[in-house]
Amino acid sequence: MTTAREAPDILSPEFAMDPYQAYRVMLDTSPLLWHEPMQSYIISRYEDVTRAFREPVFTTSNYDWQLEPVHGRTMLQMSGRDHAVRRALVAPAFRGNVLENTFLPVIERNARELIDTFRDRGEVDLVSEFATHFPINVIVDMLGLNRDDHERFQRWYTSIIAFLGNLSQDPDIAEAGLRTRTELAEYMIPIIRERRENLGEDLLSTLCAAEVEGTTMSDEDIKAFVSLLLAAGGETTDKAVASLFRNLLDHPEQLAAVREDRSLIPRAFAETLRYTPPVHMIMRQPAEDVTLSGGTIPAGSTVTCLIGAANRDPRRFAEPDRFDIFREDLPTNTAFSAAANHLAFALGRHFCVGALLAKTEIEVAANQLLDAMPDLELAPGAASVEKGVFTRGPASLPIRFTPVR
Repeated sequence: MTTAREAPDILSPEFAMDPYQAYRVMLDTSPLLWHEPMQSYIISRYEDVTRAFREPVFTTSNYDWQLEPVHGRTMLQMSGRDHAVRRALVAPAFRGNVLENTFLPVIERNARELIDTFRDRGEVDLVSEFATHFPINVIVDMLGLNRDDHERFQRWYTSIIAFLGNLSQDPDIAEAGLRTRTELAEYMIPIIRERRENLGEDLLSTLCAAEVEGTTMSDEDIKAFVSLLLAAGGETTDKAVASLFRNLLDHPEQLAAVREDRSLIPRAFAETLRYTPPVHMIMRQPAEDVTLSGGTIPAGSTVTCLIGAANRDPRRFAEPDRFDIFREDLPTNTAFSAAANHLAFALGRHFCVGALLAKTEIEVAANQLLDAMPDLELAPGAASVEKGVFTRGPASLPIRFTPVR
């Protein structure tokens, strides 16, 4: 097994500037390494990361310290029947008729309202003026919460994501995350109790009323799920919207194809999830010793699974460093299910329950943005720089376009 000194340091400025160059080294020569500052083994190859997501020996016990302090206990930490029942309680709200009939209009309205603020201006920073706000506004409205609190939820969301990505253990970030847990609970618990007495058609009412095999969600369960939804549902869509358009702008011929044939949007989204995934790493903890490429990981260790590397493993994808919405080794019909070839939504029993919600949000956003900005291009002299290590996406995306009259 290699040592951390022989591989790029994922906490270094060089890695943050261009993790993909570091991933190539890891994939080729360091598929398994020990990172002392993080006290974690790091795996990067597609086969290994897939095993970590699918095989029951890889537990999510790491979430006891990684997620619970900021979210409370969520279904991500559960296994067996407890996990299956909790997932069954929330999953119906994110698929089928409920998604199509109840929440699709909410998604369409929020996209339209944000675009209305700049559609006549001819220029926009797609990150700060759209992508950052869109998914959080949708979640707040889906839950049936006060729309005047969008900015408050935006602040909480930012704090939670910073806590989850605090790989260097900055104490100020940790403290802010813990403070957010308290503030969110003080806000949500009274609303949850009131909603139980006055059920509506919103997501919060659905969660309050849900029952599977005699099990219902407690007030704390619902609050923890809302916190998780802000992080998982907000961050993936936020980064994905910006990354999708940046990738298309970098490949004008593919942008033109998508503009002319909107049925290609799911293909473009799937390839964006592979090529520039919003979440670059997820952790697991094996219950017993496990042998992977490069050596053996002891039971109880933290394992950092590099999604961003695995999605560019040449053992799995042809020309992995090329963005290609027409690639044949990434079928779109399974790209948003637990049978996906990319790993951006994880796999197995903890496959992202909101994958179809994310797909719907991206399709709505992309269609409305292309309608409003048919000749969009990167603003002259602008440079779109990716930022982030745990999660990653464009820090800004200045766009210029001719307003549609």
